Amino acid sequence: MPGFTVAIVGRPNVGKSTLFNRLLEQRKAIVDDQSGVTRDRQYGIADWNGKTFNVVDTGGFVSRSEDVFEREIRKQVHIAVEEADLILFICDTATGITAQDEDMADVLRRSSKPVLLVVNKVDNPERALYATEFYGLGFENTFLISSISGSGTGELLDEVVNNIKVDETEEESDPLPKFAIIGQPNAGKSTLLNALVSQERTIVSDVAGTTRDTIHTHYKLFGKEFILIDTAGIRKKKNVHEDLEFYSVIRAIKAMDETDVCMLLVDAKNGLTSQDVSIFALAARKGKGVVILVNKWDLVEKETNTARDYEKDIKDKLAPFSDVPVIFISAQDKTRIFQGMEKALEVNENRKRRVITSVLNEIMLREIERYPPPMSRGYSVRIKFVQQVPTTVPSFAFYSNHPEAIKEPYKNFLENKLRSHFNFSGVPIRIFLRKK
Repeated sequence: MPGFTVAIVGRPNVGKSTLFNRLLEQRKAIVDDQSGVTRDRQYGIADWNGKTFNVVDTGGFVSRSEDVFEREIRKQVHIAVEEADLILFICDTATGITAQDEDMADVLRRSSKPVLLVVNKVDNPERALYATEFYGLGFENTFLISSISGSGTGELLDEVVNNIKVDETEEESDPLPKFAIIGQPNAGKSTLLNALVSQERTIVSDVAGTTRDTIHTHYKLFGKEFILIDTAGIRKKKNVHEDLEFYSVIRAIKAMDETDVCMLLVDAKNGLTSQDVSIFALAARKGKGVVILVNKWDLVEKETNTARDYEKDIKDKLAPFSDVPVIFISAQDKTRIFQGMEKALEVNENRKRRVITSVLNEIMLREIERYPPPMSRGYSVRIKFVQQVPTTVPSFAFYSNHPEAIKEPYKNFLENKLRSHFNFSGVPIRIFLRKK
């Protein structure tokens, strides 16, 4: 089932980022009393009662012009309505209903998407009384919460997951590997897709689009066959001035849920941005394979070690998961674009790799013997057995007498040794520690 996406909208300083952190159970977004501190898009995965969903925090804007300020907020509301599956409309009981709240409410009431009105900062009985004015906005589902303390968020999450419908009749996914082209606006996604499929149009056919509104193209050429999921096509809407960056984020997140390997397209002139790193981290958390394609490489002035240094800089930013292929391409000139596809196919095979248990133990126990886990509280920590867990993402269980004593640095050591002996390039690895 494709992923379910929840967008958090609301004017600045109503507590969107605090709620975002609460839903993800981590302090990812910067929280401050000053409005507009969320500059970058925030996105992650939330889990409640066994159901997972994507969360996008639309953030706030900093602007000296009140007119521009309101226009930017309204723009994000339009995009969230168009692209997300469910909207959380956040208001602040401490300030009451503002003109901006009413403006957003008007847009949301006219949409067909489900909207949950969330009145935040209800942390005492007096504020709970003040919050009743928000029922006047006319939304059927209204929740009074305090995102800082967590009060009321359980009921909110119950309603969120009630909106996630599982299609029991859904057919098995296509056996062909699926590759999604993702990246910043103007990185060259459309150019790359056209360069790949325009070789011989007679053997390329468009597969019907899904409810996710991405374009699926069946690629069958030179003995290779896969489905390309294109996130580049943005449909123009009347009276909506698109925020391309926000569109690209939501499209990429939704495409990830359908794909096996993400091809992250990076503009060589701009380098790997913080948003690219966040998208990469989300793909890894979802267990997807990743290939980095550095596009417009023909426009970069080069010296002897330019490519080597550029690749090192990318991998430094992606650490600790830096075992990722980096291909330098020019979609315009069709330089190395098919090498990029070959690499995506390799990564897809790496994602399916299974290691024989006897071979796994022979190699990994030898490495562990050379560099055993540190002693803990005076007793020896030993790992006695390793096996691969039968999951979609390559996962390995290490059985130890004291698994709780094995810390993150040693888990990183185990992952690095797995990568050095077995080819898992471009694929995240899960490490589980179990008692034996």
